[in-house]
Amino acid sequence: MANEKVIAGLQSIVTGLSQQADGHQLQSRIFAAEGFSKLADKYAEHAAEERGYVDQCVDRLLDLGCDVKLEAKQEAPLCKNPVDWLKYDLQVSKDGLAWLKEIVEAAREDYMTFDILKKYYQDEEEDMYWGEGQLEMIERIGEQNWLLRQL
Repeated sequence: MANEKVIAGLQSIVTGLSQQADGHQLQSRIFAAEGFSKLADKYAEHAAEERGYVDQCVDRLLDLGCDVKLEAKQEAPLCKNPVDWLKYDLQVSKDGLAWLKEIVEAAREDYMTFDILKKYYQDEEEDMYWGEGQLEMIERIGEQNWLLRQL
């Protein structure tokens, strides 16, 4: 049986990431309504990816003989302003990666779980770098020019 920290981590991912996927899907619709089709597509794809990781974590919990819970989720913000959203989403990635690193390390001797969490970590790290890159681009070319590129 996997250690309790890993099991609790998988359940936390199921809860938190399912909310994040819902948030990204909603944010995608907001961006689409505002005319930012590239951002809408990016966040719709991101939501689908996140749901895939939720499914993998649920399956792993079940493989380990654990119950899966449908836990309450905290309210999370949505933004009409894409730059405000990027800043918020980047901070969520940074905070999440710091926490996730501990869970990945705790799963090192559970190879199946380790592989799932490692791939998820790599995906989240890539998302963080993308967000940082977008904010750097905004600094270089200006917000209005960046927004035009998102149409």
